[in-house]
Amino acid sequence: MFATAEFWILACLVAFFAILGYFKVHRTIAGSLDKRAADIAAELDEARRLREEAQQLLASYQRKQREAMKEAEDIISQAKAEAEQLAKETRANMEAQVERRTKLAEDKIAQAETQAVNDVRSAAAEVAIGAARRIIAEKVDAGADAKLIEKSIADLASKLH
Repeated sequence: MFATAEFWILACLVAFFAILGYFKVHRTIAGSLDKRAADIAAELDEARRLREEAQQLLASYQRKQREAMKEAEDIISQAKAEAEQLAKETRANMEAQVERRTKLAEDKIAQAETQAVNDVRSAAAEVAIGAARRIIAEKVDAGADAKLIEKSIADLASKLH
């Protein structure tokens, strides 16, 4: 029994475990494993904390993004409203300007018509006066009738103007 290799392997193994037990290697190994487990647990806690912090930051950035998008939409809608208002004002100003220019043109046309009528009347009166002078000069005697003609011409000119 002592001569077999299996016996001596078993004996060496028992001796090895006895030496390990004597030098309390199992406590060192257990302590090392416990320390490693504690380190892993601490790293897991740190990872959880960092994950929660990252989720909070993500939520914060998403909220800020939503607020920025809402603000951008508000700015766009306000700009559209201002553009529409400006377009309405511009349209109204253009219409008012066209109306003023139309009125001014109509006034100038009416003034030109009035001036033309007055010019025609004045020319007609001068032609009538000239014709009346010729006719009266031919038919009336020169002395007494000249006074009558001058008086009529003066009256006629004041009545036509």
